[in-house]
Amino acid sequence: MPNSDDSFDPASSSAPDLQILGDEITLQPSGYVEPQGVAHEGKEQALLNQFASFRAEPLQFLREVSLYVSGQGWRAYDRVIGQPVFYPGFTDNMKSMVLSAPLLQTRIAQLAENRVAVEEEEGLLNKDDKDYGVKRAQRRSVLESGLEEVAEKLTDDMICKMESKTFIRGAYYLVTQLLTRAYHQGIHVSSEEVLRLRKVADIAAKKKQSIIFLPSHRSHVDYLSLQLICYRLGLALPVVVAGDNLNLPLLGSFLQHAGAMWIRRAFGDDALYTALVQSYIDTMLQEGYNFECFIEGGRSRTGKLLPPKFGILSFILDSILSGRVGDAIICPVSTQYDKVIETEGYVTELLGMPKKKENLADFLSGGSSVLSLQLGRVDVRFHEPWSLRRFVDEQLSKLPKVPAGLDTDHRDPEVRAVREKLLRSMGYRVLGHINAVSVVMPTALIGTILLTLRGRGVGKQELIRRVEWLTARVRAKGGRVAHFGNAPLSEIVDRGLEVLGKDLVGVVTGLAEPTYYAVDRFQLSFYRNMTIHLFVYEALVSVALYTRVKQGGGPSMQDITYEDLKTHVLFLSSLFRGEFIFAGAGLATNLDNTLRGLETDHVVRLDRDANGSIVTIGLSAEERKAGRENYDFYCFLIWPFIEASWLAAVSLLGLAPPLGENGDVWIEQDKVQNSAQLLGKTLYHQGDLSYFEAVNKETLKNSYARFEQDQMVHVVKSKDPKIPPRIQLDPSWWPSRDPETGALLAEGRLWDFTEKIASARREGKNRRDGATVSSRVLRLTDELGRKLYMDAVEGGRGGKAKVPSRISREEEETLKRSVKDARRRRELEGRSHL
Repeated sequence: MPNSDDSFDPASSSAPDLQILGDEITLQPSGYVEPQGVAHEGKEQALLNQFASFRAEPLQFLREVSLYVSGQGWRAYDRVIGQPVFYPGFTDNMKSMVLSAPLLQTRIAQLAENRVAVEEEEGLLNKDDKDYGVKRAQRRSVLESGLEEVAEKLTDDMICKMESKTFIRGAYYLVTQLLTRAYHQGIHVSSEEVLRLRKVADIAAKKKQSIIFLPSHRSHVDYLSLQLICYRLGLALPVVVAGDNLNLPLLGSFLQHAGAMWIRRAFGDDALYTALVQSYIDTMLQEGYNFECFIEGGRSRTGKLLPPKFGILSFILDSILSGRVGDAIICPVSTQYDKVIETEGYVTELLGMPKKKENLADFLSGGSSVLSLQLGRVDVRFHEPWSLRRFVDEQLSKLPKVPAGLDTDHRDPEVRAVREKLLRSMGYRVLGHINAVSVVMPTALIGTILLTLRGRGVGKQELIRRVEWLTARVRAKGGRVAHFGNAPLSEIVDRGLEVLGKDLVGVVTGLAEPTYYAVDRFQLSFYRNMTIHLFVYEALVSVALYTRVKQGGGPSMQDITYEDLKTHVLFLSSLFRGEFIFAGAGLATNLDNTLRGLETDHVVRLDRDANGSIVTIGLSAEERKAGRENYDFYCFLIWPFIEASWLAAVSLLGLAPPLGENGDVWIEQDKVQNSAQLLGKTLYHQGDLSYFEAVNKETLKNSYARFEQDQMVHVVKSKDPKIPPRIQLDPSWWPSRDPETGALLAEGRLWDFTEKIASARREGKNRRDGATVSSRVLRLTDELGRKLYMDAVEGGRGGKAKVPSRISREEEETLKRSVKDARRRRELEGRSHL
């Protein structure tokens, strides 16, 4: 277990530093004895240090450049662990293997045959011609040649082109120059994890197996840092899956020659392109080339892990299930930052501003020159790699029956169900492993403390005390805190405050002591969300108890029965199933473990019956005496998410059709979510919403996805790419309306649902739950809903219908099938998510 000592000093049983300076990699075992049977997280040392500046040290600068140009020592990148990369002819060899892949050739033949059959039906080929057979064969040959030309062009645009060692040496030098100036404290790794990774890579290379790196994704720096680490440690660089939105002039070619493969953001029904991607992935895994893709798909704009995306994973899974690839090694990777370059841009997106098109200038600047940023450091952690083949076999062995055609018959409902289960199990296992090795940075500790205070600000000594407490709690939960050698905690806090900067954390001077406060709570929440995964269970239990605590009265009146607590925690865990990564032990086990932990920490008091079973739960006397600071901490962590879920549920009330309408109108999904965000901003400024973070666009989207899964709303996606997804509230969830005025009434199934969420909301000085809130909120929600409804009916401003407000018969039939399938899945998966 990781050291649970309160200080930042690494435990004496930690693995030795891996010091990489200049041309030398030195293992420093001084005073180190490996403990028997004890897992340790390893020490870390800066992997990359700043190079000399031309202005300050021109001779040293020129010497360093010459070392890279000539390829001295490790810079030569000659003795690489893995399959050969960066040699002339690499691209041609890869293209040849991909284009000759049996899977791709079969698909080209099928497509050509299908087209010939269509031309026969259309009369373009006359079956009565005496030389019909010859003409048909010729036409099919022409079609196959055309498809092969298209496939060759698509392949050339897609695949990475690792051709030149001179290029990669220069690229390494350039990127390191940029990165170590932005992250002036370097890139840090764990010695134990790196040495283990090198050993695994050596074995994999001998077996011609690929290592599939699956990192978390918060920044463009994620893939740059992993490439730099692999280069510096002599591992074969992985081919990185990248969206073609980054294939910009100059930058796109640079990245492609450094290891990027470009794929479309959406494949649609392009059978040739789908087969081509599968063939490329097959080829790389068959040949043992390392591979990297992001388990979350896109970058997390909120700071915490996103639910797994299964696009590329499904191709990898097919490679294994089909037997075309024997095995591959999965390596989950966590990348943590003192400060993320792109957070300012994330905030504008999450507040509803349209996402800007990717461009090189914005990435390099991040709001200011990358060469002048002082963003602290990057910490990269590698989970113990594991066999994908063994994982798949273990999962399939648990099934009573394995359906045939797992890698081919994707339309079979039974096959789809098994594949989804495999992908989901794999995705959440990887996310769990990423969380397990993630390092909590000082900036995340400071941001978390500042956003979980009951007061406006905090003094320096109190901030240090709370950071020390949180550090101990992180380690007690099995988490890791970044090492800073023997630096005192006060110095570490100072470093964190400096990196966050005055735009995020302000200080009031001229008082009895300097007092720090959150300036930009929305942006600071990004760093708080880097710690929340460790305390989700404690937070859910705390707000479930808060449903009684908020009612006031004596201590005994604030107790809650075990069954009531369990019911509320189950409800909340289901509410947040798309928001957080929950352990798979089950509700009862996780709840009991959490309660025992809170009891040990003297946060709650557990009353048991004669059999030792928990009967009631209440705040402990010690926690009350301490001013509820630890209990409040857990509540403050989760309250913004509860507010966001409540806001999303309230916004659904506005989707109820006006009085007298039959409800067959469908509204653009984006407009509905934008309206919910507008509602939230209004409620926040009027005092009915406590947290501005609740208007976070990503969290609102997650809530709507949950509502869709539970059939509260239905979403129709048209085959026409010009028609956006449209949404409608299920009739069983329609709220009541006043029969005379048509106003929404605070009653019904949906209102009860929002009230259940509201029971766990924070109640502040400026807001009390009650009739005045319900009347104001309902009136505003109804007004916005009516506007959405009328805009949909009228086709928007100008009266020109751009998006149909009714769905076609085909879309209606598709919807009925999806609803039926969803209900069947829910019956099969009817279990708790905590």
